[in-house]
Order: sequence, then C-alpha cells, then structure tokens
Amino acid sequence: MEDNRVFTTVLPCGIRFAFKRSNSEVAYCALTLRSGTRDEKKQGSGVAHFTEHLLFKGTETKTARAINNYLERSGGDLNAFTTKEETVIHAALLKEELSKGISLLLELAYRSLFREKDIDTERNVIIDEIQSYKDSPPDEIYDHFEELLLEGTPLAPQILGSIKSVRKAVREDIEEYVRENFRYSCSALSVVADMDEKEVMRKVAKAVSKAGIPGQEEPVTAYPVSSSLKEGRIFDKVLNKRNHQANCIIGCTGYPIGCERKRIALVLLCNILGGPAASSVLNTELREKRGWVYGVDVSYTPYADNGVVAISFGCDKERIEDCCKATMGILRRFREKQMKETALKAAKKQLLGQLLIASDNGEQKCLAIGKNILLFGENADETRGRKILESITAEELAGCAREIFAEERLSRLIYI
Repeated sequence: MEDNRVFTTVLPCGIRFAFKRSNSEVAYCALTLRSGTRDEKKQGSGVAHFTEHLLFKGTETKTARAINNYLERSGGDLNAFTTKEETVIHAALLKEELSKGISLLLELAYRSLFREKDIDTERNVIIDEIQSYKDSPPDEIYDHFEELLLEGTPLAPQILGSIKSVRKAVREDIEEYVRENFRYSCSALSVVADMDEKEVMRKVAKAVSKAGIPGQEEPVTAYPVSSSLKEGRIFDKVLNKRNHQANCIIGCTGYPIGCERKRIALVLLCNILGGPAASSVLNTELREKRGWVYGVDVSYTPYADNGVVAISFGCDKERIEDCCKATMGILRRFREKQMKETALKAAKKQLLGQLLIASDNGEQKCLAIGKNILLFGENADETRGRKILESITAEELAGCAREIFAEERLSRLIYI
C-alpha cells in the first residue's frame, strides 16, 4: 500500500523540500520557482517564458545536446512550463537515476548561461510559438479575456508575451529577471519515488553538492496570499477575427487561493456547470439537448491574490446569442434556486472521484506537492479538503453563485 505521508524540510541552501513515497519503479522530481509572468516588471512581457526556454540551451558544464541526452539516454523525460506565478522544471526517470535528475534541475535553474546566440535562436522559436497559438481561437480568446479582465494588475500580461516584446528582449533583461527571481528561498524541490526518507535525503544532498548550490540566501517577500474577492474590469467586446466558428467567453474574477472554503465551493460549482463530464449542466443544455456547440467548458484558476472564472464555448456564428442567453439563464437558475440534496450529493461524489483519479499519477502528485509547499509551507491536507467539500451545503453553493455570477460582475468576449 502506498504511504500517503509527505515528508517536508528546508535544505541548508534555503530550498524547501518535500518527499512522498510511491510504489513505482519510476521516480518524479520537480523544481518549482515562485516566479512567473507577474514578476516581469521592467523587463517586458514574455521574459519569464523566454527564460524557461533558455534554461535548456546550456549551463556552465553542459551543452544543450548534453542536457537533452542526460536523462533521455535511459528513458527519462525532462520538461518545463511557465504560469502567471510559477516556473516549473520537472523530470520523470528511473528511481536509480533520481540524484542525476535532481542535480540537473538545480543546474538548469541556477547555472544556465543565457548566451547571445541561444537567445537569438530561441527568439525565433518563441515567435513561431506565438503565431501558431493564434491559429487556435479557443486558446487565444482565453488569454485575451484574462488580459482584459485583469487589466492594470501584474496578472494581466500574457505568458508568451507579444511578438513585439519578444523581439525587444535582450540578454540583460533575462539575466536581471533571473537574478531577481530565481532565489533558493523562493524555490521548492519535490520528489515522488519508491525509497525511504534517508535514502532520498542522501540523493538530494549529493545532487545539491554536484550542482554547486552554495549556502542559504536572504529570504525574499512572498506573494500576498489574499482571502478576499477582487473585482475585475467589466467589458462586452465582439471582435471580427474572420474565423469559421464563433468563440465566446463569459466570465469574471473568482476567489483567490486564500479563500479556502469558498474556493472549494467554487470548484464544485464550476464542475457542476461545465466540468469534464458529459453530464455537466451546460454541456447537457447546449450540446446534448440543443446541438448548438461541440463542447463547453467552465474553468476556474485561483491565484495568490485573485482568480479567474471563464465559461467558454464555440458555435456557429448565428447561434452565439442563443448560447449566451441559455448560459445566462442557467447561471440565473443557480443564483435563485438551491440544488436538491440528492443532486448535490451526486455532484460531490463525481468531483471527488475525478480528483482521486487525476491524483493517481506520480507526476501530478509531484507537481502539486511542490506548488503547495511553496505557497503554504506544507502540503495540502487531502483529508481536510475532502471534509470541506463534503460539508458544502446547497445554501452555500447558491450563495457562491450569487456572489461570483452576479450579472453585473460578468464580462464577455466574442470572436467571430
């Protein structure tokens, strides 16, 4: 049976560390840096994502080719991603290779070179990525919606940046961004592997030494984790993109991470409205009953001091107002009428099952643990979260719908 305990400590260099034992031959490790798009101050939008790309182009001891082959030669996988608040480098590898994997993550984060020739090469790759992203209206419209909704806040800029900002980025911008944000005290190393704590700590110590990580730095100020709902910009925009299909997002700000109980209630509400199940309310109404859309999704992204809720769908252009009207009617129903207890109980069971199935993945566990200890200093208590979810009442859910989906809070963006 798998051990559900999570061992946590702080390494001598100041990096937070968490370990969870698994029963697999495959080990997972991740280095989560509390540094994302919101930390791009004077460097310009897209610098965080640009930096992530450059981490793989060469370090003080390894070429780009050596980095790619370091874990791949034994079947391992190395990857990274950037969000509004994090940069994450992670690896999946055989457990006997764990020390190599950890040392590589640390070396990439703290020993990369950022050479001019690599910056120029990768600049073209990122511009191509931005252009290809614009060929996907559902992705483009979400980023545009979030940018409009959070206008004037550090969370507004798009992760990829713009072609203009990427062309303007220079080596000094990258190095300044890394110097200010890639700090040991703002990092979390997480491991999921089939070994005991002592063995893991030996491998971690070996990896830290090999990567040349020195002593502890001065701690820096953490993101302010808020527990209050903020208002976003209100807008209703229709843009002619000359697309074959119309795409629409209706949404608003949501609870930040610090609103624990309300955040869990909103997760449940969004899952009922438009989660991955075909039986979600909006999918049943817009697709199964009326045949107006291929799919509809309700997403909720909580940040440290804000959140974004977005209802998104694509449909024929002549059906866009019908879909919007039906969606607004369903939101009104949830504001005005409480769910029956039997339906609420079934919705909770469905969400719990989805969460358990999603968590039955070593990589996802490793990433989640890293994020939790970086935000809260400890791993999330799954039992506590489950108890809160099970205790959410129909009255609370209706109150959540009234507070979040009040008509005067909702904004809309349409691409036609």
